[in-house]
Amino acid sequence: MKKILFTGAGVAIVTPFDEDNKVNYELLENLIDFQIENGTDAIIICGTTGEASTLNHEEHSQAIKVAVEHTAGRVPVIAGTGSNDTDYAVTLSNEAEAAGVDGLLVVTPYYNKTSQDGLIAHYNYLADRVSTPIITYNVPSRTGLNITPETYYALSRNPKIVGAKEANGDISALAKTICLCGDDLAVYSGNDDQITAFMSLGAKGVIFVPSAQNERI
Repeated sequence: MKKILFTGAGVAIVTPFDEDNKVNYELLENLIDFQIENGTDAIIICGTTGEASTLNHEEHSQAIKVAVEHTAGRVPVIAGTGSNDTDYAVTLSNEAEAAGVDGLLVVTPYYNKTSQDGLIAHYNYLADRVSTPIITYNVPSRTGLNITPETYYALSRNPKIVGAKEANGDISALAKTICLCGDDLAVYSGNDDQITAFMSLGAKGVIFVPSAQNERI
């Protein structure tokens, strides 16, 4: 059985900006404290809610460093490091590893619309170049690409790929994925309105957006 990075609700934390559109790292630290004090099970930094697609490289790396340093081991920190450029995903992942993250959240290659074999090659290439556990992120509404249960099974054979944030909305496919992968893939709900269905089928938790909307400013 693979190591589970967290169970329960991990917050998809926002990346706050100041009036000059610069990342407000002090406020980010305050938000992290607020989330931990109120019982979050993990901090997910630089995901979709964290504006990963609009951060420049320096901001992305610095936000991850600040999150790791300020969290200081109180809960796991999982960093969004995905890209449609496989080599860039490796670069972001290696930098996040150097910062000390507990896990990597890696979205499918958006826009490219690769095949299922291409997805397997992409994730395995990345996994072979990191030492940190990977959670795949499947969100077809944003990427134009879906991970099938059979592809999840193939990916779960890789010891570095330990989890999946699933947001394709297909409960039947979810049931098949959990049946095929068993303890080799910890599944997390990526759709807040499907948490109950996910948990009833054996998911380990949720990467939660609404909790980010209740953060103290």
